Amino acid sequence: MKMNDLISFLGIGKKANIVKAGEYKTEESIKSKKCNLIILAEDASDNTKKKFNKLAKTNNIEFLVYGNKETLGKALGRHYISIIAVCDKKFSDTLKIKIKCIT
Repeated sequence: MKMNDLISFLGIGKKANIVKAGEYKTEESIKSKKCNLIILAEDASDNTKKKFNKLAKTNNIEFLVYGNKETLGKALGRHYISIIAVCDKKFSDTLKIKIKCIT
């Protein structure tokens, strides 16, 4: 599995509207009980890490730290993204497998 495959996969999820990018949309997905997985960039701010780690624990959502803001942003057609919410169980399960294959 290559990094480009993962980036393409995230892009497909964005087009299918099951991957939400950014703090506001991630928080909105968590509050509406649609979020299955949170992916946070390794270089996200400490405040962002703390806030979403707490939200993940409180709402029993799996939380992964992966890649950097530039990599996640590239996958979703932006310059930088700190956090992503995945709002589909099967897609999040497949994404976790793909991430484990890369790391």
